[in-house]
Amino acid sequence: MRKIFISSDHAGYKLKEFIKIYLSKKKLSFQDMGPYNADRVDYPDYAHKVAKIVKTNKDNIGILVCGSGMGMNIAANRHKNIRAAQCFNLKSTKLSRLHNDANIITLGSRLLTKKNALNCVGVFLKTKFEGGRHSKRIKKI
Repeated sequence: MRKIFISSDHAGYKLKEFIKIYLSKKKLSFQDMGPYNADRVDYPDYAHKVAKIVKTNKDNIGILVCGSGMGMNIAANRHKNIRAAQCFNLKSTKLSRLHNDANIITLGSRLLTKKNALNCVGVFLKTKFEGGRHSKRIKKI
């Protein structure tokens, strides 16, 4: 069964809370890995926390939110078997899953509208890896 782990830094906190409401309305099970308020924190701490748990099971999925999405993306991708994708729109999100088998989506709270972010999360969660020619490429990462 797929498990969703979500986290943010202080800049992404409000969007993270908004995404949690969306996940709850969709009756999707998730675990909030913090932070639990908007106090200033260091994004790598939370990116590493989610990446470490996502890589323990191939069915796990992560959602990371910071101001730009970039810091979380860089930190998460430091982990073996993590393929974090910074997504900006539906096409980049869909391709990150279809072709790259991304297991963490990173979002920039200062770059996306709430609606766009939720749409990206929805596409990320429902799109399956295409496999085939892409599997060989994933193994080269």
